[in-house]
Order: sequence, then structure tokens, then C-alpha cells
Amino acid sequence: MKISTIAAVAANGVIGMDNDLVWSLPLDMKFFMNTTKGHVVVTGRKNYESIPERYRPLRGRTNIVVTRNLNYVAEGAHVVHSLKDALDLARQQGETECFVIGGGQIYRQALEAGWVDVQYITHVDASPDGDAFYPLEGWKGWTEELLTSHKADEKHDHAFRIVQHLKPKP
Repeated sequence: MKISTIAAVAANGVIGMDNDLVWSLPLDMKFFMNTTKGHVVVTGRKNYESIPERYRPLRGRTNIVVTRNLNYVAEGAHVVHSLKDALDLARQQGETECFVIGGGQIYRQALEAGWVDVQYITHVDASPDGDAFYPLEGWKGWTEELLTSHKADEKHDHAFRIVQHLKPKP
């Protein structure tokens, strides 16, 4: 099973503030939806709760929520207590590509463990204030393939480019 992260990341590593996004990028959201549809998505509890309730669990995907809270319930989603357990569950379900969708702690765990094969990163041309971060060193030394780029306009707060970062071969 391929393990991928998918995130929109500012130049300073910010991915969110107060459990919310810090920009509006509709084409990035569309990329996220199209790329993860039909797959397992793994998310931390705080990130899961940041998704507007009407969209939880994310439709057309198997949602796995990672939390240390042994009593946590997420209607329509699987709840596990470690990232390893989430990835094992995805494998048991026959998943071919599992997406780690945040937040910052989950991204860091996956990258530091060396489990990530691909990173789909929307590089946002901004440096907003934030309290959730993607590890900026996460893709150093990885091969980059530009998938698309977009300028800021009336619908998109900032210019951005979506890059697929591929893990270096040993």
C-alpha cells in the first residue's frame, strides 16, 4: 500500500489557525476531493473536528480518526488510537493508496517514521500566522513533479502550485 500525505502548506509551513484553514483556494479543495475520493483518509481528531459537521465523515472515502481518547466516537468513521493502527486498518481493507490528511502532528509522525511514499503538497505563496504546521523539511531531497499552478484571483486568496513529491529511492 502506498502512503501519501496531502496538504496545503504556506511558505512558512502554516497549514491552519484555530482549527481552521487560513485561506480560500477552491481549486486546491477540488484537487483534494478528486485525489482522495475512493480511498482511505487518516486524520487526527482535531483535524477531523475542524471539518464542518455537514461534511463529516468525508463522503466517498473511508475515514479513520486517530485519537488518544479511548472513549472518542466519530459517527460513520473508524476510530483508532495510533497512526500505525490506522495504516494497518487501511491495509486490512485492501487499500492501494492511503492518504494522511492532517493535522500537523499526524503529518510529522508519518514522515518521521519513514512511512510516507508520496507527498501531494499545495505550495501556497503566503506566510500567514498559524498554529498548525507541516514539517517544511518533509520533502527535502524528494523528487518533485509539478502537477498544476494557479495565480491569485477573485476566488483564490493566494497563488499556489500543486507538487507531487516522490520519496527518494534508497
